[in-house]
Amino acid sequence: MLKNLDTKLALVITYLFLSISPGTLSSQTLKMKPKINAYYLSSTGNDDSAGTIANPWKSIKKMNAVSLNPGDKVFFKGGDIFSGSLIVNSGRLGKRNISILITSYGKGKAILDGDKSAAIKIKNSSFVTIQNLQLKGAGRKNGNTSDGLLILNSDHITVDDLDVSGFRNAGVSVYTSSFVHITKVETHQNGFAGIAVSGVYQNKASCTNIYIGYCNAFNNPGSPVILDNHSGNGIVAGSCSNVLIEYCTATNNGRDMPRKGNGPVGIWCYEADSVTIQHCISYLNKTSAGGGDGGGFDLDGGVTNSVIQYCLSYQNQGSGYGIFQYAGASAWLNNIIRFNISENDGEVSEAGAGIYIWNSSEDSMQFQNCSFYNNTIYNRKGAAINYAPLSKRKGFVFYNNIFVAAESLLKRNKLNDIFFANDWWSIKNKSVQVNPGEFNIDPGFNLTDDLNPTSCDKLASFNRYKVAASSPLQNSGIDLTNMFDIATGVNDFNGDPAPVKGIGACFGKE
Repeated sequence: MLKNLDTKLALVITYLFLSISPGTLSSQTLKMKPKINAYYLSSTGNDDSAGTIANPWKSIKKMNAVSLNPGDKVFFKGGDIFSGSLIVNSGRLGKRNISILITSYGKGKAILDGDKSAAIKIKNSSFVTIQNLQLKGAGRKNGNTSDGLLILNSDHITVDDLDVSGFRNAGVSVYTSSFVHITKVETHQNGFAGIAVSGVYQNKASCTNIYIGYCNAFNNPGSPVILDNHSGNGIVAGSCSNVLIEYCTATNNGRDMPRKGNGPVGIWCYEADSVTIQHCISYLNKTSAGGGDGGGFDLDGGVTNSVIQYCLSYQNQGSGYGIFQYAGASAWLNNIIRFNISENDGEVSEAGAGIYIWNSSEDSMQFQNCSFYNNTIYNRKGAAINYAPLSKRKGFVFYNNIFVAAESLLKRNKLNDIFFANDWWSIKNKSVQVNPGEFNIDPGFNLTDDLNPTSCDKLASFNRYKVAASSPLQNSGIDLTNMFDIATGVNDFNGDPAPVKGIGACFGKE
Protein backbone atom coordinates (compact mmCIF):
# COMPACT_ATOMS: atom_id res chain seq x y z
CA MET A 1 0.00 0.00 0.00
CA LEU A 2 2.76 2.40 0.93
CA LYS A 3 4.64 1.46 -2.20
CA ASN A 4 1.63 2.29 -4.39
CA LEU A 5 1.16 5.59 -2.50
CA ASP A 6 4.78 6.51 -3.11
CA THR A 7 4.36 5.71 -6.79
CA LYS A 8 1.24 7.90 -7.09
CA LEU A 9 2.94 10.71 -5.21
CA ALA A 10 5.90 10.51 -7.54
CA LEU A 11 3.59 10.71 -10.56
CA VAL A 12 1.84 13.77 -9.13
CA ILE A 13 5.17 15.48 -8.44
CA THR A 14 6.37 14.65 -11.95
CA TYR A 15 3.17 16.11 -13.46
CA LEU A 16 3.49 19.28 -11.43
CA PHE A 17 7.17 19.61 -12.33
CA LEU A 18 6.42 19.29 -16.05
CA SER A 19 3.50 21.72 -15.90
CA ILE A 20 5.61 24.58 -14.48
CA SER A 21 6.99 26.99 -17.05
CA PRO A 22 10.80 27.26 -17.20
CA GLY A 23 10.73 30.88 -16.02
CA THR A 24 8.58 30.06 -13.00
CA LEU A 25 10.72 27.06 -12.15
CA SER A 26 13.95 29.02 -12.14
CA SER A 27 12.74 31.97 -10.09
CA GLN A 28 10.25 30.42 -7.69
CA THR A 29 10.64 26.65 -7.44
CA LEU A 30 14.39 26.18 -7.65
CA LYS A 31 15.25 29.76 -6.57
CA MET A 32 18.24 29.83 -8.85
CA LYS A 33 20.51 32.86 -8.59
CA PRO A 34 20.28 35.22 -11.55
CA LYS A 35 23.20 35.22 -13.93
CA ILE A 36 25.81 37.84 -13.06
CA ASN A 37 27.00 39.74 -16.09
CA ALA A 38 30.06 41.88 -16.75
CA TYR A 39 29.78 44.67 -19.31
CA TYR A 40 32.82 46.45 -20.75
CA LEU A 41 32.96 49.81 -22.51
CA SER A 42 35.81 51.44 -24.43
CA SER A 43 36.01 54.60 -26.53
CA THR A 44 37.16 52.38 -29.42
CA GLY A 45 34.40 49.83 -28.87
CA ASN A 46 31.29 49.04 -30.91
CA ASP A 47 27.73 49.07 -29.58
CA ASP A 48 26.90 46.14 -31.89
CA SER A 49 29.54 43.94 -30.28
CA ALA A 50 29.16 41.56 -27.34
CA GLY A 51 30.14 44.05 -24.62
CA THR A 52 32.95 41.82 -23.38
CA ILE A 53 36.48 42.84 -22.47
CA ALA A 54 37.62 41.57 -25.87
CA ASN A 55 34.73 43.19 -27.74
CA PRO A 56 33.56 46.15 -25.65
CA TRP A 57 30.67 48.53 -26.24
CA LYS A 58 31.29 52.17 -27.01
CA SER A 59 28.56 54.37 -25.51
CA ILE A 60 26.74 55.18 -22.29
CA LYS A 61 23.54 55.15 -24.35
CA LYS A 62 24.07 51.45 -25.03
CA MET A 63 24.70 50.81 -21.33
CA ASN A 64 21.51 52.66 -20.34
CA ALA A 65 19.48 50.23 -22.46
CA VAL A 66 20.58 47.26 -20.35
CA SER A 67 18.53 46.05 -17.36
CA LEU A 68 21.09 45.38 -14.66
CA ASN A 69 20.71 42.50 -12.21
CA PRO A 70 22.12 42.08 -8.70
CA GLY A 71 25.85 41.49 -8.90
CA ASP A 72 26.26 42.81 -12.42
CA LYS A 73 29.45 44.74 -13.13
CA VAL A 74 29.98 47.64 -15.50
CA PHE A 75 33.56 48.48 -16.52
CA PHE A 76 34.62 51.66 -18.33
CA LYS A 77 38.14 51.66 -19.77
CA GLY A 78 40.52 53.77 -17.73
CA GLY A 79 41.65 57.00 -19.41
CA ASP A 80 38.87 56.93 -22.01
CA ILE A 81 36.13 59.58 -22.24
CA PHE A 82 32.46 58.60 -22.34
CA SER A 83 29.84 61.26 -23.09
CA GLY A 84 26.35 61.34 -21.62
CA SER A 85 24.59 60.59 -18.34
CA LEU A 86 24.73 57.05 -16.97
CA ILE A 87 21.35 56.30 -15.38
CA VAL A 88 20.64 53.59 -12.81
CA ASN A 89 16.94 53.64 -11.97
CA SER A 90 14.09 51.54 -10.57
CA GLY A 91 14.20 47.99 -11.86
CA ARG A 92 17.97 48.00 -11.63
CA LEU A 93 18.27 46.96 -8.02
CA GLY A 94 21.15 45.23 -6.36
CA LYS A 95 20.85 43.06 -3.25
CA ARG A 96 22.75 42.86 0.00
CA ASN A 97 26.28 41.48 -0.52
CA ILE A 98 25.80 41.36 -4.32
CA SER A 99 25.79 45.02 -5.27
CA ILE A 100 25.80 46.33 -8.79
CA LEU A 101 29.33 47.64 -9.47
CA ILE A 102 30.22 50.52 -11.80
CA THR A 103 33.95 51.21 -12.09
CA SER A 104 37.01 51.53 -14.35
CA TYR A 105 39.26 48.82 -15.74
CA GLY A 106 42.79 49.01 -17.03
CA LYS A 107 45.03 51.97 -16.21
CA GLY A 108 43.65 55.08 -14.55
CA LYS A 109 40.13 56.39 -14.14
CA ALA A 110 37.58 56.41 -16.94
CA ILE A 111 36.09 59.87 -17.57
CA LEU A 112 32.30 60.16 -17.67
CA ASP A 113 31.52 63.52 -19.26
CA GLY A 114 28.01 64.68 -18.42
CA ASP A 115 28.56 67.93 -20.34
CA LYS A 116 25.51 70.05 -19.41
CA SER A 117 23.83 67.36 -17.30
CA ALA A 118 24.83 64.88 -14.60
CA ALA A 119 27.50 62.28 -15.22
CA ILE A 120 25.71 59.60 -13.14
CA LYS A 121 22.15 59.49 -11.80
CA ILE A 122 21.11 56.79 -9.33
CA LYS A 123 17.34 56.83 -8.78
CA ASN A 124 15.08 54.57 -6.70
CA SER A 125 17.82 51.96 -6.46
CA SER A 126 19.46 49.78 -3.82
CA PHE A 127 22.91 48.26 -3.33
CA VAL A 128 24.90 50.04 -6.02
CA THR A 129 28.65 50.74 -5.84
CA ILE A 130 30.28 53.55 -7.85
CA GLN A 131 34.07 53.68 -7.68
CA ASN A 132 37.32 54.69 -9.38
CA LEU A 133 35.86 57.16 -11.90
CA GLN A 134 36.31 60.76 -12.97
CA LEU A 135 33.06 62.70 -13.44
CA LYS A 136 33.30 65.81 -15.56
CA GLY A 137 30.84 68.58 -16.43
CA ALA A 138 30.94 71.49 -18.84
CA GLY A 139 31.56 73.90 -15.99
CA ARG A 140 29.44 75.84 -13.52
CA LYS A 141 29.51 78.90 -15.82
CA ASN A 142 29.72 77.07 -19.13
CA GLY A 143 26.29 75.50 -19.43
CA ASN A 144 26.16 72.69 -16.88
CA THR A 145 22.93 72.74 -14.87
CA SER A 146 23.20 69.61 -12.72
CA ASP A 147 25.04 67.60 -10.07
CA GLY A 148 27.98 65.38 -10.93
CA LEU A 149 26.67 62.31 -9.15
CA LEU A 150 23.01 62.44 -8.09
CA ILE A 151 21.73 59.83 -5.59
CA LEU A 152 17.95 60.15 -5.37
CA ASN A 153 15.43 58.09 -3.35
CA SER A 154 17.94 55.27 -3.02
CA ASP A 155 19.55 53.18 -0.29
CA HIS A 156 22.71 51.22 0.39
CA ILE A 157 24.79 53.15 -2.13
CA THR A 158 28.60 53.07 -1.93
CA VAL A 159 30.70 55.81 -3.52
CA ASP A 160 34.48 55.51 -3.47
CA ASP A 161 37.51 57.08 -5.14
CA LEU A 162 35.90 59.62 -7.46
CA ASP A 163 37.15 62.90 -8.90
CA VAL A 164 34.20 65.23 -9.62
CA SER A 165 34.39 68.68 -11.21
CA GLY A 166 32.61 71.11 -13.49
CA PHE A 167 29.02 70.90 -12.25
CA ARG A 168 26.84 73.89 -11.41
CA ASN A 169 25.14 72.23 -8.46
CA ALA A 170 27.00 69.80 -6.20
CA GLY A 171 29.80 67.48 -7.18
CA VAL A 172 28.00 64.72 -5.25
CA SER A 173 24.38 65.21 -4.22
CA VAL A 174 22.46 62.84 -1.93
CA TYR A 175 18.72 63.51 -1.69
CA THR A 176 16.07 61.59 0.31
CA SER A 177 18.27 58.52 0.51
CA SER A 178 19.61 56.27 3.27
CA PHE A 179 22.64 54.15 4.05
CA VAL A 180 24.93 56.03 1.69
CA HIS A 181 28.68 55.56 2.18
CA ILE A 182 30.99 58.12 0.52
CA THR A 183 34.79 57.84 0.77
CA LYS A 184 37.88 59.21 -0.97
CA VAL A 185 36.01 61.65 -3.18
CA GLU A 186 37.74 64.76 -4.58
CA THR A 187 35.24 67.49 -5.49
CA HIS A 188 36.35 70.76 -7.04
CA GLN A 189 35.24 73.53 -9.43
CA ASN A 190 31.58 72.89 -8.69
CA GLY A 191 28.97 75.53 -7.91
CA PHE A 192 26.65 74.93 -4.98
CA ALA A 193 28.88 72.53 -3.03
CA GLY A 194 31.49 69.84 -3.21
CA ILE A 195 29.23 67.32 -1.42
CA ALA A 196 25.62 68.05 -0.45
CA VAL A 197 23.23 65.87 1.57
CA SER A 198 19.58 66.85 1.93
CA GLY A 199 16.06 65.59 2.45
CA VAL A 200 12.59 67.07 2.53
CA TYR A 201 12.99 70.41 4.27
CA GLN A 202 12.63 70.09 8.07
CA ASN A 203 11.94 66.37 7.76
CA LYS A 204 15.08 64.98 9.36
CA ALA A 205 14.01 61.37 8.81
CA SER A 206 13.77 61.79 5.04
CA CYS A 207 17.52 61.34 4.52
CA THR A 208 19.38 59.23 7.04
CA ASN A 209 22.40 57.07 7.86
CA ILE A 210 24.97 58.88 5.73
CA TYR A 211 28.74 58.44 6.02
CA ILE A 212 31.24 60.85 4.44
CA GLY A 213 34.89 60.06 5.12
CA TYR A 214 38.35 60.89 3.76
CA CYS A 215 36.97 63.33 1.19
CA ASN A 216 38.36 66.66 -0.05
CA ALA A 217 36.12 69.55 -1.12
CA PHE A 218 38.20 72.37 -2.57
CA ASN A 219 37.82 75.28 -5.00
CA ASN A 220 34.03 75.04 -5.24
CA PRO A 221 33.44 78.75 -5.89
CA GLY A 222 29.65 79.17 -5.97
CA SER A 223 26.66 78.84 -8.27
CA PRO A 224 26.07 81.69 -10.73
CA VAL A 225 22.28 81.17 -10.66
CA ILE A 226 21.61 81.05 -6.90
CA LEU A 227 20.90 84.68 -6.09
CA ASP A 228 18.75 84.26 -2.97
CA ASN A 229 20.74 81.82 -0.84
CA HIS A 230 24.23 80.54 -0.08
CA SER A 231 26.46 78.58 -2.47
CA GLY A 232 30.12 77.61 -2.65
CA ASN A 233 30.06 75.20 0.30
CA GLY A 234 32.56 72.44 0.89
CA ILE A 235 30.43 69.74 2.55
CA VAL A 236 26.87 70.53 3.70
CA ALA A 237 24.16 68.31 5.21
CA GLY A 238 20.57 69.44 5.76
CA SER A 239 17.16 67.94 6.62
CA CYS A 240 18.80 64.66 7.54
CA SER A 241 19.76 62.49 10.52
CA ASN A 242 22.47 60.09 11.66
CA VAL A 243 25.28 61.59 9.61
CA LEU A 244 29.00 61.07 10.23
CA ILE A 245 31.54 63.32 8.51
CA GLU A 246 35.15 62.51 9.37
CA TYR A 247 38.71 62.93 8.10
CA CYS A 248 37.57 65.40 5.44
CA THR A 249 39.07 68.69 4.30
CA ALA A 250 37.41 71.78 2.89
CA THR A 251 39.40 74.70 1.52
CA ASN A 252 39.14 77.73 -0.78
CA ASN A 253 35.41 77.30 -1.29
CA GLY A 254 32.88 80.11 -1.72
CA ARG A 255 35.06 82.74 -3.36
CA ASP A 256 32.58 83.44 -6.19
CA MET A 257 29.15 83.42 -4.54
CA PRO A 258 27.25 85.97 -6.70
CA ARG A 259 25.38 87.80 -3.94
CA LYS A 260 25.51 89.51 -0.60
CA GLY A 261 23.82 87.85 2.36
CA ASN A 262 24.14 84.52 4.10
CA GLY A 263 27.08 82.66 2.69
CA PRO A 264 28.87 79.32 2.44
CA VAL A 265 30.82 77.37 5.06
CA GLY A 266 33.53 74.74 4.72
CA ILE A 267 31.79 71.87 6.56
CA TRP A 268 28.39 72.32 8.20
CA CYS A 269 24.84 71.14 8.76
CA TYR A 270 21.34 72.59 9.23
CA GLU A 271 17.91 71.14 10.11
CA ALA A 272 19.72 67.95 11.05
CA ASP A 273 19.76 65.52 13.98
CA SER A 274 22.58 63.36 15.32
CA VAL A 275 25.35 64.67 13.08
CA THR A 276 28.99 64.11 14.06
CA ILE A 277 31.76 66.11 12.39
CA GLN A 278 35.18 64.93 13.58
CA HIS A 279 38.88 64.86 12.69
CA CYS A 280 38.32 67.35 9.84
CA ILE A 281 40.21 70.43 8.60
CA SER A 282 38.48 73.50 7.17
CA TYR A 283 40.72 76.37 6.08
CA LEU A 284 40.99 79.39 3.80
CA ASN A 285 37.29 79.29 2.92
CA LYS A 286 35.73 82.47 1.62
CA THR A 287 32.52 84.35 0.93
CA SER A 288 31.45 87.05 -1.50
CA ALA A 289 32.40 90.70 -1.09
CA GLY A 290 29.99 91.94 1.54
CA GLY A 291 28.56 88.45 2.05
CA GLY A 292 28.21 86.59 5.33
CA ASP A 293 29.66 83.38 6.72
CA GLY A 294 32.68 82.02 4.83
CA GLY A 295 33.67 80.11 7.95
CA GLY A 296 35.19 76.78 8.87
CA PHE A 297 32.48 74.76 10.63
CA ASP A 298 28.86 75.45 11.55
CA LEU A 299 25.97 73.93 13.46
CA ASP A 300 23.21 75.99 11.89
CA GLY A 301 19.45 76.44 12.24
CA GLY A 302 17.43 73.48 13.47
CA VAL A 303 20.38 71.26 14.41
CA THR A 304 19.84 68.91 17.36
CA ASN A 305 21.90 66.33 19.29
CA SER A 306 25.01 66.91 17.19
CA VAL A 307 28.72 67.35 17.82
CA ILE A 308 31.83 68.88 16.28
CA GLN A 309 34.99 67.38 17.78
CA TYR A 310 38.73 67.03 17.09
CA CYS A 311 38.61 69.49 14.19
CA LEU A 312 40.94 72.26 13.03
CA SER A 313 39.78 75.54 11.50
CA TYR A 314 42.18 78.23 10.34
CA GLN A 315 42.36 81.42 8.29
CA ASN A 316 38.78 81.32 7.08
CA GLN A 317 37.20 84.64 6.15
CA GLY A 318 34.30 83.86 8.47
CA SER A 319 34.28 82.44 11.98
CA GLY A 320 36.00 79.19 12.80
CA TYR A 321 32.93 77.69 14.49
CA GLY A 322 29.48 79.11 13.79
CA ILE A 323 26.67 78.52 16.29
CA PHE A 324 23.65 79.80 14.41
CA GLN A 325 19.87 79.77 14.52
CA TYR A 326 17.87 81.52 11.81
CA ALA A 327 14.25 82.66 11.96
CA GLY A 328 11.86 79.97 10.73
CA ALA A 329 14.13 77.05 11.55
CA SER A 330 13.01 74.27 13.87
CA ALA A 331 14.47 74.43 17.38
CA TRP A 332 18.26 74.32 17.84
CA LEU A 333 18.90 72.02 20.82
CA ASN A 334 21.46 69.93 22.71
CA ASN A 335 24.64 70.34 20.68
CA ILE A 336 28.31 69.94 21.63
CA ILE A 337 31.54 71.53 20.37
CA ARG A 338 34.64 70.04 22.03
CA PHE A 339 38.38 69.44 21.59
CA ASN A 340 38.66 71.70 18.54
CA ILE A 341 41.10 74.42 17.47
CA SER A 342 40.48 77.71 15.69
CA GLU A 343 43.44 79.75 14.49
CA ASN A 344 43.11 83.26 13.07
CA ASP A 345 39.59 82.84 11.73
CA GLY A 346 37.24 85.70 10.90
CA GLU A 347 39.95 88.16 9.92
CA VAL A 348 38.03 89.55 6.95
CA SER A 349 34.38 89.28 7.99
CA GLU A 350 33.19 92.02 10.34
CA ALA A 351 31.08 89.47 12.17
CA GLY A 352 33.88 86.91 12.26
CA ALA A 353 35.81 85.54 15.20
CA GLY A 354 37.02 82.22 16.45
CA ILE A 355 33.42 81.59 17.50
CA TYR A 356 30.38 83.50 16.27
CA ILE A 357 27.00 83.08 17.97
CA TRP A 358 23.88 84.33 16.20
CA ASN A 359 20.13 83.89 16.64
CA SER A 360 17.77 85.80 14.37
CA SER A 361 14.65 84.08 15.72
CA GLU A 362 14.71 86.42 18.76
CA ASP A 363 13.34 83.50 20.81
CA SER A 364 15.58 81.88 23.43
CA MET A 365 13.38 78.75 23.42
CA GLN A 366 14.49 78.19 19.82
CA PHE A 367 18.19 78.28 20.74
CA GLN A 368 19.06 76.10 23.73
CA ASN A 369 21.66 73.91 25.37
CA CYS A 370 25.08 74.28 23.81
CA SER A 371 28.05 72.68 25.56
CA PHE A 372 31.34 74.24 24.44
CA TYR A 373 34.32 72.74 26.25
CA ASN A 374 38.01 71.92 25.92
CA ASN A 375 38.53 74.00 22.79
CA THR A 376 41.43 76.29 21.95
CA ILE A 377 40.63 79.56 20.17
CA TYR A 378 43.59 81.66 18.99
CA ASN A 379 43.07 84.88 17.03
CA ARG A 380 45.89 87.35 16.61
CA LYS A 381 43.72 89.96 14.82
CA GLY A 382 40.05 89.48 15.72
CA ALA A 383 38.02 88.37 18.72
CA ALA A 384 37.94 84.97 20.31
CA ILE A 385 34.13 85.06 20.74
CA ASN A 386 31.68 87.33 18.97
CA TYR A 387 27.97 87.55 19.76
CA ALA A 388 25.55 88.97 17.22
CA PRO A 389 23.21 91.59 18.71
CA LEU A 390 19.97 90.36 20.33
CA SER A 391 20.94 86.69 20.02
CA LYS A 392 18.76 85.30 22.80
CA ARG A 393 19.58 81.82 24.04
CA LYS A 394 19.36 79.46 27.03
CA GLY A 395 21.68 76.90 28.52
CA PHE A 396 24.94 77.87 26.79
CA VAL A 397 27.96 76.73 28.83
CA PHE A 398 31.70 77.21 28.21
CA TYR A 399 34.08 75.08 30.28
CA ASN A 400 37.81 74.33 30.21
CA ASN A 401 38.56 76.35 27.07
CA ILE A 402 41.54 78.52 26.16
CA PHE A 403 40.67 81.86 24.56
CA VAL A 404 43.54 83.91 23.11
CA ALA A 405 43.04 87.07 21.06
CA ALA A 406 44.92 90.22 20.13
CA GLU A 407 42.73 92.65 22.07
CA SER A 408 39.01 91.93 22.27
CA LEU A 409 38.58 88.48 23.73
CA LEU A 410 34.80 88.68 23.85
CA LYS A 411 32.61 91.02 21.84
CA ARG A 412 29.12 92.03 22.97
CA ASN A 413 26.98 90.70 25.78
CA LYS A 414 27.31 87.09 26.87
CA LEU A 415 23.90 87.39 28.59
CA ASN A 416 23.30 84.42 30.91
CA ASP A 417 25.88 82.12 29.36
CA ILE A 418 27.96 80.25 31.93
CA PHE A 419 31.75 80.51 31.70
CA PHE A 420 33.88 78.55 34.15
CA ALA A 421 37.45 77.23 34.31
CA ASN A 422 38.42 78.90 31.03
CA ASP A 423 41.76 80.58 30.41
CA TRP A 424 41.70 84.09 28.89
CA TRP A 425 44.90 85.54 27.44
CA SER A 426 45.31 88.82 25.57
CA ILE A 427 48.23 88.87 23.13
CA LYS A 428 48.56 92.64 23.45
CA ASN A 429 47.55 93.37 27.03
CA LYS A 430 48.68 90.14 28.67
CA SER A 431 46.90 90.74 31.94
CA VAL A 432 43.11 90.87 31.76
CA GLN A 433 40.48 90.84 34.47
CA VAL A 434 38.65 87.54 34.76
CA ASN A 435 35.76 86.31 36.87
CA PRO A 436 36.21 83.96 39.84
CA GLY A 437 36.87 80.41 38.67
CA GLU A 438 38.53 81.63 35.46
CA PHE A 439 42.24 82.05 34.60
CA ASN A 440 44.58 84.62 33.11
CA ILE A 441 47.58 82.39 32.36
CA ASP A 442 49.89 82.49 29.35
CA PRO A 443 49.24 79.06 27.74
CA GLY A 444 52.80 79.03 26.43
CA PHE A 445 52.02 77.84 22.92
CA ASN A 446 54.94 77.02 20.65
CA LEU A 447 54.09 79.15 17.60
CA THR A 448 57.43 78.92 15.79
CA ASP A 449 56.14 76.36 13.30
CA ASP A 450 54.43 78.26 10.47
CA LEU A 451 53.13 75.21 8.64
CA ASN A 452 49.52 74.26 9.19
CA PRO A 453 48.34 70.77 8.23
CA THR A 454 46.33 70.41 5.04
CA SER A 455 45.79 66.67 5.42
CA CYS A 456 43.79 65.05 8.19
CA ASP A 457 46.45 62.41 8.79
CA LYS A 458 48.64 65.23 10.15
CA LEU A 459 46.21 66.28 12.90
CA ALA A 460 47.60 63.89 15.49
CA SER A 461 51.06 65.49 15.20
CA PHE A 462 49.86 69.11 15.11
CA ASN A 463 51.36 70.28 18.40
CA ARG A 464 51.32 74.06 18.08
CA TYR A 465 48.61 74.44 20.72
CA LYS A 466 49.66 71.70 23.09
CA VAL A 467 49.61 72.82 26.73
CA ALA A 468 53.00 72.31 28.37
CA ALA A 469 53.22 69.42 30.78
CA SER A 470 54.36 71.83 33.51
CA SER A 471 51.51 74.30 32.95
CA PRO A 472 48.86 74.70 35.66
CA LEU A 473 46.33 74.50 32.85
CA GLN A 474 46.98 70.77 32.72
CA ASN A 475 44.98 70.17 35.88
CA SER A 476 43.12 73.33 36.92
CA GLY A 477 39.84 72.80 35.10
CA ILE A 478 36.69 71.11 36.29
CA ASP A 479 35.78 67.44 36.12
CA LEU A 480 32.80 67.68 33.78
CA THR A 481 31.82 64.06 34.19
CA ASN A 482 31.53 64.16 37.95
CA MET A 483 30.15 67.67 38.24
CA PHE A 484 27.73 67.78 35.31
CA ASP A 485 27.48 64.18 34.09
CA ILE A 486 29.07 65.20 30.76
CA ALA A 487 30.78 62.29 29.05
CA THR A 488 33.81 64.10 27.62
CA GLY A 489 35.59 61.13 26.05
CA VAL A 490 39.08 59.95 26.89
CA ASN A 491 41.24 61.65 24.26
CA ASP A 492 42.27 65.20 23.38
CA PHE A 493 42.59 66.83 19.95
CA ASN A 494 45.77 64.87 19.15
CA GLY A 495 44.36 61.55 20.30
CA ASP A 496 46.40 61.59 23.51
CA PRO A 497 44.83 60.82 26.88
CA ALA A 498 42.99 63.92 28.10
CA PRO A 499 43.53 64.96 31.74
CA VAL A 500 40.26 64.91 33.64
CA LYS A 501 40.70 68.56 34.63
CA GLY A 502 42.71 69.74 31.63
CA ILE A 503 42.08 73.10 29.98
CA GLY A 504 42.24 73.53 26.22
CA ALA A 505 42.17 71.06 23.34
CA CYS A 506 45.68 69.56 23.42
CA PHE A 507 47.60 67.87 26.23
CA GLY A 508 49.73 64.75 26.30
CA LYS A 509 53.38 64.47 27.08
CA GLU A 510 55.99 66.79 25.63
